[in-house]
Amino acid sequence: MPAPSIFGFNAERASIVDEVVARVASETSDPLLALNDAAFHEIRRLEAKTGDEHEALSRFRRLARSVGKMGEAQRREELRELARECAWDVAGNFDPRVYQFSSRVVPTLISSLISPRETLRDLGGDRAVRRHVVVQGPAAEIRTLAELGTLLFVPTHLSNFDSIVFGYGLQREGLPPATYGAGKNLFTNPLLSFFMHNLGAYQVDRRLKYGLYKAVLKAYSCVLIERGYHSLFFPGGTRSRSGAVEEKLKLGLAGTGLEAFVRAAQRGESRRVFFVPATINYLLTLEARTLIDDFLAEVGKSRYIIEDDESTQARRVLTLVRKLLLTDGSIVLRFCPPLDPFGNRVAPDGRSLDPRGRAVDPLSYVLKGGEPALDPARDAQYTRELGEAIARSYARNVVILSTHLVAAAAFARLRAAFPREDLFAALRHRDEVRLTRAELVSDLDALREKAKALEDQGRLVLGPGLREKSAAALVDEAVRAWNGYHSYPVLAQEGDGITVADTNLLLYYQDRLAASGLGYKVGATRAAAGGAA
Repeated sequence: MPAPSIFGFNAERASIVDEVVARVASETSDPLLALNDAAFHEIRRLEAKTGDEHEALSRFRRLARSVGKMGEAQRREELRELARECAWDVAGNFDPRVYQFSSRVVPTLISSLISPRETLRDLGGDRAVRRHVVVQGPAAEIRTLAELGTLLFVPTHLSNFDSIVFGYGLQREGLPPATYGAGKNLFTNPLLSFFMHNLGAYQVDRRLKYGLYKAVLKAYSCVLIERGYHSLFFPGGTRSRSGAVEEKLKLGLAGTGLEAFVRAAQRGESRRVFFVPATINYLLTLEARTLIDDFLAEVGKSRYIIEDDESTQARRVLTLVRKLLLTDGSIVLRFCPPLDPFGNRVAPDGRSLDPRGRAVDPLSYVLKGGEPALDPARDAQYTRELGEAIARSYARNVVILSTHLVAAAAFARLRAAFPREDLFAALRHRDEVRLTRAELVSDLDALREKAKALEDQGRLVLGPGLREKSAAALVDEAVRAWNGYHSYPVLAQEGDGITVADTNLLLYYQDRLAASGLGYKVGATRAAAGGAA
């Protein structure tokens, strides 16, 4: 099998930057407006800064004073220079030696954290990881599509752990590594930065709000796809704050897949683009406490105070990994059926199929006067339809685990105890709702029967063992997972009694079921679930 295309990335990096700069410069119709916009946003951002960014502030102040006096040619040159700086700041890197090293070593390191004794017996293997990290879906079909075109992986996003889990899943299933955008703040950690810099990640500086930077970022993504580099995007935009499966997606970068398809067709190339949705599902979410408080702070304004993010605390990460060894299948990565840029299902041989299963030619969607052409309004509508198809795929392929089911059953008791109160009032009733263990087991058994029916209809997926285990065992599994990781008991057990303790976390874990109708849905607040980047 030939080496993945990304192995030759470094040899093309300079030409990629050149192509990005040339494209952005030629497609910027008003350089005066673009430069003024950049100066305005950067001056406002940097005015409170000192030290290393002081020189940048002076540079943009000079630009703001002088750009109005420049001629057209000088403005064009200034724009190209700024675009080039942005492109080199964004541009990634890939070292095949680091990839080979991480492919061999990282699974063993994760295994040693999860199950040290088993790792010693299976030195160099990843048997423990395979038990606790389950990968599902049409991997063989996706491998075939990787040989026919460019893959764009678009998974759900719950945790900063996601990129590690997804990268491991790609490697384990023999799928090619992908380039991906990562927040520039993540590159401040020396060890993490080393691997990200050498494994295809490119920097996305979310502090930069000016249009020229965004144009460079989109052009960079588009050029990578055109050149056959498989890519990874989180179309939710950021981690789901409420724990819900994303319904409203941000497809700015993912939309470059359609643009890349059209541009390749204009050059007479037949390169296909395939979108691969996926769901990443956790028994425990690393940053659940911070994320749900952030979500409630957004929808409830000043009622909640946000704590620090757990993903920055090494002790919390280690505790999480050790807790996950309690249950087989505690992380499930599920690949969904692939789609084309227009939301059509893709057959294993790469053909696009309409809703009736008939083959359709993707090129026919983008013809104008018989020739492939970009059309911003048309393409934006296609991208919205693609986003809707991805969201539907998420909903059908979300994997429900014991913590989600148990949380939904317990949260329903909380809502029933205070039926006239709004969500925020109900959440204040910590340690006030008590029920017997038998009552919770009975509620859970009834809820699971509904979940089984939905799985039979193809509307969700039950995690490993959830059909076979007793309801009592599922209650024990969820409580055992929560206790010792979250600082405050989610459900407090005393003898045969159970108290609804951490109402916020119950809301978070049960929200994985909300889209299917089995959990409490936060109604109008759903749009805020993605939060701000």
